[in-house]
Amino acid sequence: MKRTLYVLALGIFGIATTEFGIIGILPQLSSAFHVSIDKAGWLLSAFALIIALFGPFMMMLVSSFDRKKTLALVLAAFAVSNLISAFSPNFNVLLIARILPAFLHPVFWSIGLATAAKSVPAEQSPKAVGIVFAGFTIASVFGIPLSAFIADFLNWQASFILSALINVISFAGLLWLLPPIHRPEKNKATDQTKIFRKRILWINLILACLMISAMYSTYGYMAVYLTQITHMKGGEISLMLLLFGIAGVAGNWLAGKYLSKNIDTTTLVFIVLLAIVHLLLFFFGSHFIPMVLMVFFWGLVHTGGFLISNVNVTSSAPEAPEFVNSIFTSCGNLAVTIGSTVGGLTIAKAGIHQVPFTSIALLVLSLGILLMKNIGKTGTFQMKVKTQI
Repeated sequence: MKRTLYVLALGIFGIATTEFGIIGILPQLSSAFHVSIDKAGWLLSAFALIIALFGPFMMMLVSSFDRKKTLALVLAAFAVSNLISAFSPNFNVLLIARILPAFLHPVFWSIGLATAAKSVPAEQSPKAVGIVFAGFTIASVFGIPLSAFIADFLNWQASFILSALINVISFAGLLWLLPPIHRPEKNKATDQTKIFRKRILWINLILACLMISAMYSTYGYMAVYLTQITHMKGGEISLMLLLFGIAGVAGNWLAGKYLSKNIDTTTLVFIVLLAIVHLLLFFFGSHFIPMVLMVFFWGLVHTGGFLISNVNVTSSAPEAPEFVNSIFTSCGNLAVTIGSTVGGLTIAKAGIHQVPFTSIALLVLSLGILLMKNIGKTGTFQMKVKTQI
């Protein structure tokens, strides 16, 4: 069981490095292709938009395929995409190369997370999913800052080649170490889509969308913020991305631990703490030493957001685990698109220093949805922390 979880985490590490490694090299790509920062941001948001639009449909398409071979195919496609990106002659070719693997991205997430949740007793599933999510966190710790460092030390092309290599290693590890994955009992598409009748699912999807949008409206432009507001250089930014990711490892573990006790309370604490972090980013963003401390706490809080959002959504429809995970993947990536687009518009209209307020506004909306959700459950607002025996 543990081997399965760690191999799936390795695969998540590979695709997360491809999707989000772009964050650390946006300034170089903007300069290399002579495009504005908000246009360069489409390298992240267009990728996420494809996932958002096609996630559930792709999962239905591969529902009868061999699970292990399907996961391997996804990692191979990501490796090829990165090689094409490295040799892109212009911005449009780079954008197309980025978009191509996005169609397969939700397949890996959906199968991987559903497999993790089913590999342990139900009460331990948040921790199991947390281990697989750790692949994303480790990508933040090593993959994303390493991509930024390689781009600064060599060039942006080398950063994409590094991502291709990571996906090749993940591909080999999956083929060698992952045991066969049994397909779930075949469900008709109409049976799976019955979960859309659940009111709680829609509430949790809206909550997840707002939370993740809040996370990425500022985080998507982290390298730009540190460059223009904190006046850090390339090597310093790489170290900040590394610090952010290291803190995120602890944050992901803490999120998994407390989600097993109470989902709603953990969600509330996350929203409040992330709002405070972004407020402090605005006031201390121009000060070097305070900003170093803020990056640490930012990573500690931020990284648990995807796991918290996932558990909220998937707990709404446990009878269709792969399908609901594909819906979450679409929702999460739509949120990344919304967040990075709103952040880019804020930068274009008001300047980079104001971008944390987009996150704060979205978190306030998230808090409103969470309060409505709990009032709807009980008639009054209650969040009791369950104790574990």
